[in-house]
Amino acid sequence: MSDVLVLGGDLGGTSTRIVVADSEGNVIGRGAAAGGNPTSHPASAAANFGQALHAALTGLDPAAIKSAVVGMAGGVALQRPEVAAQFDAAWTGAGLTVPPGYIGDLEVAFASGTPEPDGTVLIAGTGSNVGLVRNHQLQRTAGGHGWLLGDDGSGFWLGREAVRSVLESLDLREPLGLLGQAVVQAILPGRDEDLVAHREGYDALRDLLVMTVNSRPPVMLAELAPAVIAAYHQQDETARALVKRAAELLTETAARLKVTSDSGPMVLAGSVAGESSPVGQLIREHFAGDVRTAKDGVGGATWLALAALDLATTENHTRLVEH
Repeated sequence: MSDVLVLGGDLGGTSTRIVVADSEGNVIGRGAAAGGNPTSHPASAAANFGQALHAALTGLDPAAIKSAVVGMAGGVALQRPEVAAQFDAAWTGAGLTVPPGYIGDLEVAFASGTPEPDGTVLIAGTGSNVGLVRNHQLQRTAGGHGWLLGDDGSGFWLGREAVRSVLESLDLREPLGLLGQAVVQAILPGRDEDLVAHREGYDALRDLLVMTVNSRPPVMLAELAPAVIAAYHQQDETARALVKRAAELLTETAARLKVTSDSGPMVLAGSVAGESSPVGQLIREHFAGDVRTAKDGVGGATWLALAALDLATTENHTRLVEH
């Protein structure tokens, strides 16, 4: 099996990453591009996927790839023939002949956090989702319905709620706090609170914020999540309330799967659920037991590709996800 290569992919809302590894889990090729989520980036996801594939396969024989696992957020979009055709073209255009093995980002995140076969995974990044995993396969999910119908507690949710808090302050003719000022600066660079110094300014700023936010892709609201976290650390009351509520919403979503201490490890993934995030810290306090942090998602996908060939070990799991 020494000549066998495997490919792993992690297609998310902000980036597309591809890894090629040998049978021992040594990485021999990498590729990256912008977001590959076909739901949030319908116009560019397939092209970004193809770009990352070509970069990872540079100098390698695509025919040597004998197993591939590609984790994808927003993969439901592949049920649309026109989207599937674009991704098929990107795959075959890179010279690959093995099936791509698309799976959900939940399975990839779980595999990146632990080599154990059973457990629970919670993702909170741009979006949010929770899944129950058995024998490395997803059995049930809760949440994950997208920004319009769900994603409670996610980066998108934090950003949307932050903007709503600013609009409420403007409606009430109240001064903007630290979070409000940060939101205005992020959406309308160069603006300051002078614009709301009188009644007409409140209305003008409110209308400009609403118009600007609605003119951009909705998913871009997730870009405001870091501003919420920063304001939280500065003791802004609104930011602290949003962080607390985000953690509650995420744990409530996990509770739908009736997770217990016997369910196996809980793997947390995504920037909002990260170890340095106050949302992630509150989630860890809530579960308290065997809580692990997802490492490299594309490494987890690559390890699952090895598992499909019965080549997965604890050693190559560590090599792939903790490099």
